[in-house]
Amino acid sequence: MLTGALAALAATLCWTLASSLWRRLPTSLSAAQLNLFKTLLALALLLPLVALRSWSAPAGPLVLLLLSGVLGIAAGDSFYFAALRRLGTRRTLTLDAGGPGLAAVAGALFLAEWPTAGQWLGLGLISLAVLLVARQRPSDGLVVAGSAAGQRRGVALALGALVCGSGGALLARAALRAGDFDPLQSAALWLAAAALVLLPLLRTLPPLGQGPRPPGRRWPLALVATLLGTSLGIALQQTALQRLPGGLAVALMATAPVMALPLAGLEGDRPGWTGVAAALLALAGVSCVVGLGSG
Repeated sequence: MLTGALAALAATLCWTLASSLWRRLPTSLSAAQLNLFKTLLALALLLPLVALRSWSAPAGPLVLLLLSGVLGIAAGDSFYFAALRRLGTRRTLTLDAGGPGLAAVAGALFLAEWPTAGQWLGLGLISLAVLLVARQRPSDGLVVAGSAAGQRRGVALALGALVCGSGGALLARAALRAGDFDPLQSAALWLAAAALVLLPLLRTLPPLGQGPRPPGRRWPLALVATLLGTSLGIALQQTALQRLPGGLAVALMATAPVMALPLAGLEGDRPGWTGVAAALLALAGVSCVVGLGSG
């Protein structure tokens, strides 16, 4: 239990730090182009670890796993990077904490799995956190376009990332239940499917040597962000899910908005009491949704 809890918190810290690094990366690439770069780099780091392993999987689960990579990584991460640029790390992660709540709503609509009273309370708390973030005035220099329209676009992109990420997770869970996938192999398949869909963007990349200066600063940031968020973060997440009950693991990994608060100042973001309240409400709401708020 202790190992699982530490792994969950470490995974969340990795994702939070990686998000902050991606937010600060000086680049002229679009969000989708940056996602392609990150995915190819993560795939290159992962392939040597899985290339010599035996590969066998039923066709049905394999298709579900590939679709989860397209939806969750190709689409979801592109939306997420675009939201990061407009809202900053803290606010994007607060909106992203609505994933367990969205999964509960989807279960009620499509699987007739109606939430309990405690889970309804959690959904309300998460909705309130999202409302606080959506209405919070952006800090100077944080949002790309400081207008109200730019603010609304950032919130819409973050919610799009939330929907795609939750849908990809549901497909991945269905695939992992039906097929016997190695965790590293499943991660490689996710990344490969996303990279294949994003590959046409290679033609739109600027020529080498063009872009913001100094160019030497970009590679270390991109490499560290990929190692933290995509490689180490996934490995720690798998460890947490293996050693903890699912609800507890999800709740611990939903502490990202709280962890992002100390990093806000580095981005020129001033959370204020509204930002702190939104982060705590999101954390409490997730705890209720996964069942920690009852009994």
